[in-house]
Amino acid sequence: MDFLELAQSRCTTRGFTDKKIPKADLDRILSAGRLAPTACNRQPQRIIVVQRPENLLRVQKAYQAFGSQCVLIICQDKKDPLVRPYDGKCSGDLDIGIVCDHMMLAARELNIGSVMVGLFDPKIIRNEFSIPETIEPTALLILGYPATGFLSPGRHKTERKPLEDTVMYESYSEGKSSK
Repeated sequence: MDFLELAQSRCTTRGFTDKKIPKADLDRILSAGRLAPTACNRQPQRIIVVQRPENLLRVQKAYQAFGSQCVLIICQDKKDPLVRPYDGKCSGDLDIGIVCDHMMLAARELNIGSVMVGLFDPKIIRNEFSIPETIEPTALLILGYPATGFLSPGRHKTERKPLEDTVMYESYSEGKSSK
C-alpha cells in the first residue's frame, strides 16, 4: 500500500480485542516513533509501555482505554526544551504529535488500531507511574486489535473538507493570499 492509501486507512479505534500485540510488532511501532523528526533533533519523547493488567487499570484512572492490552504513555522531557524566542512556544507538543503520528501509521500498517488521546488527567498518570516533574505526560497512545474492524477508507470523501477549504496559496506577485 502506498503512503496515501496507508494514511487514508488509518482511523481512530475505540474498542479492542483481548489479543496481545507481539513484541516484534510493538518494537516496529516504537521504532517508527524513534525515527520521527523532532525540533533540532532534541528527541524529547519518553515513552512508557503499559501492558500488565494491573498497570492498565492504573491508566484507566486517568482515561478509559477501551479494553486495550497496550497503552503508550507519551511524555516529553522538559529539561532541555526548544523554545521559540518570539513568544515562548515550546516545540515539545508538536514533536510528540509527530512521534505519535509515526507510531499510529506504523500500527495501521500492521493491522493494529490506535487512538491518540490528549484529554486525560496527567496528574493521575504522573502519580500512578511515579513520573518525575521534568517529564510531562503529554499523550496516551492506545493500541490494539479492533473489536469491530477498521472504518472504511472511503469515509474520507465525505468527512474531509475539500483542499480549497483548508489550503491557501501565497500569491507573491499580488502580495496577498488567495484561494
